[in-house]
Amino acid sequence: MTVLTEGKHTAEFILSEGNGSISREEVTIDAAAGAMAAGTVVAKLANGKYTAYNNAGSGGAEIAAGVLYRAVHNLAVDQDAVIIARSAEVVNAELTGIDAAGKADLAALGIIVR
Repeated sequence: MTVLTEGKHTAEFILSEGNGSISREEVTIDAAAGAMAAGTVVAKLANGKYTAYNNAGSGGAEIAAGVLYRAVHNLAVDQDAVIIARSAEVVNAELTGIDAAGKADLAALGIIVR
């Protein structure tokens, strides 16, 4: 019997968010970012585009700026995406790339990791 494993679903990590779309922000994912699953913690680069958060990174990658709402594929081009940027509660176990510093960065934006 074949066992199938589902990937992360769109917005599966959200416990609650602000009314309407106040928690969400449309952003551009940098072409070099590669594929990222929904729930990936993202950072804003110096060029204004977003990539996966990396506390040991540089150029802005070391500061968590939100959580990717839905997956993006590795298309080797800039991609439009939506992130949770403020006023939300998210599930720690459903986030990719989170650490203590990232939790603090998100908390400063009003994104509480539970």
